[in-house]
Amino acid sequence: MPTIIQGQERLGTLLLKAGLVTEEDLNTALKLQRQDKGRLGETLIEMGVLTAQDLMDVLASRLGVKGCVLRHGLVDPAVVKIIDREEAKRLRALPLFKVNQRLTVAMVEPQHLPAIDRLASLTRCEINPVLVTEQNYTEFSERYLNEQVSVDSFLLSLDKQDVEFVDREAPDDDALTDLTRSDTSPVVNLVNLSLLTAIRDRASDVHVEPDHKHLRVRYRVDGVLRELLTAPRTMHAGVTSRIKVLAKMDIAERRLPQEGRVRIVVEGRDVDLRVSTMPTILGEKAVIRILDRSNLTLDMAKLGIQEDLLAAFKRMLLRPHGLVLVTGPTGSGKTTTLYSALDLLRSVTINILTVEDPVEYQLDLINQIHVQDHIGLTFARALRSILRQDPDVIMVGEIRDADTASVAVQAALTGHLVLSTLHTKSCIGTLARLTDMGVEPYLMASALNGVAAQRLARTICPACRTTYIPDRQLLQTAGWDDAKSRVFYRGAGCKKCHDSGFKGRMGIYEVLEMDEKLYSLIYHGADEEAIREYLVKEHRFRSLRDEGLMLVEAGRSTLEEVLRVTHLETEETVRAERREAGSGKREVRSEK
Repeated sequence: MPTIIQGQERLGTLLLKAGLVTEEDLNTALKLQRQDKGRLGETLIEMGVLTAQDLMDVLASRLGVKGCVLRHGLVDPAVVKIIDREEAKRLRALPLFKVNQRLTVAMVEPQHLPAIDRLASLTRCEINPVLVTEQNYTEFSERYLNEQVSVDSFLLSLDKQDVEFVDREAPDDDALTDLTRSDTSPVVNLVNLSLLTAIRDRASDVHVEPDHKHLRVRYRVDGVLRELLTAPRTMHAGVTSRIKVLAKMDIAERRLPQEGRVRIVVEGRDVDLRVSTMPTILGEKAVIRILDRSNLTLDMAKLGIQEDLLAAFKRMLLRPHGLVLVTGPTGSGKTTTLYSALDLLRSVTINILTVEDPVEYQLDLINQIHVQDHIGLTFARALRSILRQDPDVIMVGEIRDADTASVAVQAALTGHLVLSTLHTKSCIGTLARLTDMGVEPYLMASALNGVAAQRLARTICPACRTTYIPDRQLLQTAGWDDAKSRVFYRGAGCKKCHDSGFKGRMGIYEVLEMDEKLYSLIYHGADEEAIREYLVKEHRFRSLRDEGLMLVEAGRSTLEEVLRVTHLETEETVRAERREAGSGKREVRSEK
């Protein structure tokens, strides 16, 4: 990205200062501009000296606004009609998308305040103007502002996408069915476009859902849903049927939830899709989980875990037997951590078996089993059978019930290394959860190697990183008196991060490793407070909140984001709740 230069200097001077053109290129472009009576920036682009994005960055910084290069998928066809066609052309404006009452509009002259006031009056929305070049505006306005243009014709005009769907029942992996051949169908193009865009933007899920007036497509990037496009309500049945056909689901059944899978090849790489449909009062909603192996990070050092915690976690894994648990809510990256652990352990000398629901990624040298409750193949039943398969390492996708917990503990006690996950808020909370499942403290103390709790926090976009001062209330929540001694960063929002200020995520971890004193505390049924006091005093135990605040101080994430993902009760809150609960019980007893 070029250096941002303020001021109202001529464009040629700005480009020279930014190092984007040479004086020779500039002089040549000026001569051509005089001959053609065109614009200098567009002349430089035609010469191949300058890219459209570089020109936009310089122009936007000159005017003090955001700039963008229009592309398909950025313009919501349903929003375009919010402004009359002739009025939009007169103002040289193109509505892009609307979020609540804030309308983002591409403008050739975003600094023209009367035009912005006119747009606000016409739409009754807050206008967020972004700069586009005149050539870029002309190209897209002719397509989208034409009265004849609809979502159908927009999709029909798309180029063929490099998306192929693989028939899972084919005899070999080379038998491909290229479904983009039906490029005369807007339904096919909408499905392909949605999947291609989501995979390119590293999304984890695509949501296809009916609305009262539209078919809405959203996708989840870095844990947050974003709207991709809206289409006419009449396309809903065709799109959901198309998705169900690809995933080999029953298109005639619309009253019951269904699940399916399909493998696609996108731009030369395999991507697995897990499809789920659910009937709603407005029609079927489909959610497509994207399992892109190229996004899977198996190197534990790259997951974001601190060096000392990583060393402790590896010691837990390298013990010959015992139970290692990874905890956290859904979507916190537990599966990635477990796969990274298996990648560390797998070898031709070790027999590793997993029980998962479902198997998300297939790994070499690992025997993976998919749970199927409808035929009785539950976690507990599969785990019992695995024990007769001469395993060295067992990975159980999740401990959901007392039966699975009991079998997992017994497997760990009988000479196997067992890895699994639990849905608990913290490492110490895991001990109480296992007790609630019926695991006796003496068995837990003997079986457990340790626990890792984790969250995923969004990281600041490096392209628009800037300093700011957080709200005083947030500072107090974090335990910081003021912001004078610290520098805080956040993303201002740019095209690269979809104006979110965040790009990517990293893990926040806390690790509890067993030792003799901790064994004794758990064995004798010590409460959570006593265990926490010991860990903090003897091991300088750092909680998830402590780890997250270290990310803030390092400038990797924002204070708001860390507090959002580590919404754990403070020790003071927990103690207060327990005191209140205890006093309540005493009052009840006294009344009795």
